Amino acid sequence: MEIESFRALLTDEGQALLAELRDFKPGEELALATRLRRTHPAGLVSAALAQAALRQRARAKFDVDADALYFTPDGVEQATRRSVAEWRAERFAALGVRRLADLCCGIGGDAIALARAGIAVLAVDRDPLTCAVAEANAAALGLAELIEVRCADVTEVDVTGFDAVFTDPARRTSRGRVFDPEAYSPPLSWAVEAARRTPFGALKIAPGIPHELVPEDAEAEWVSDHGDVKEAGLWFGTKPAEPHRATLLPGAHTLTGGRLPDPAAGPVGRYLYEPDGAVIRAHLVAEVAEQVGGRLIDPMIAYLTSDRLVPTPYAHAYELTDVLPYNVKKLKALLRERGAGTVVIKKRGIGITPEELRRQLKPAGPNTVTVILSRVGDGHLMMLGQPVG
Repeated sequence: MEIESFRALLTDEGQALLAELRDFKPGEELALATRLRRTHPAGLVSAALAQAALRQRARAKFDVDADALYFTPDGVEQATRRSVAEWRAERFAALGVRRLADLCCGIGGDAIALARAGIAVLAVDRDPLTCAVAEANAAALGLAELIEVRCADVTEVDVTGFDAVFTDPARRTSRGRVFDPEAYSPPLSWAVEAARRTPFGALKIAPGIPHELVPEDAEAEWVSDHGDVKEAGLWFGTKPAEPHRATLLPGAHTLTGGRLPDPAAGPVGRYLYEPDGAVIRAHLVAEVAEQVGGRLIDPMIAYLTSDRLVPTPYAHAYELTDVLPYNVKKLKALLRERGAGTVVIKKRGIGITPEELRRQLKPAGPNTVTVILSRVGDGHLMMLGQPVG
């Protein structure tokens, strides 16, 4: 999308087109384009259709805001989910931050959440179209007085006088996802130094970052939303008592730790606990084991087990009815015996896909059974049960 095409969407004619296209359905594009081009410029119609499609994609991340905001294809893909941005903004506000530099701001997802938390934001990006979109988004939500958008190289921005810096380095290129943190744009090392220039700092990183790359003076946080790990971040200036944090949204359940030794492994008990992905990424399984009085089923597998049920927001619990060596024929017979037509399959440390196994099992019946497959020692177990709560 060219910047001129985007600015045309901000005109009265462009706004009217976007309103008309708000709920168009996939497959209607050709007929809509043909009809609309009779009364509107072809370029504007194309831009409006593209923007309407982006807004529909963005609803999963931005909820009701999506229909008021503007997007680029990269912006939809890379922008922070609204719930995660709001959580980070709440943390900054609780630290007393009132003025923040948002470097690599993209379309402004984080800047919007920060402004809504009462923080004045300097939002910086080097791409003119992205800056135009961020500026339009601030205006669309009535936040223009709190968000200043600047088109510049973030490495040349003076952050003197700011309470905090937040950096979201680009982790994608035209060739795909970047896994080396020093290949981020800007590199991880630069972003870390930028975070240290103000009283508080944070930067967004890939959830799979090796723990050995986390600086000693940083607090590392992994965030999941509805059970899916969305991102990780490094925080500076927070002086945490514990080095690692796992935050589960919604509800903002936060678990800290990172100093406990790995729990011991032992036999499978009556209950199995599946820690949230953010807990696993943050290496806080030991903290959950301590909460539930549990043990690992295998030293290398993040399943916990216990003979008693202890409610915790940091793991899903299952009450087990069967624990047997993995055998497809036996599993099929058990499911037939239980009348299981719906089979929820979970697995760790075993090279089979749930879809492939489900085709082999051919489940039929009115009941639902959860099947948990795991490597244990040199073999594999199958555990049947039901989720608790």
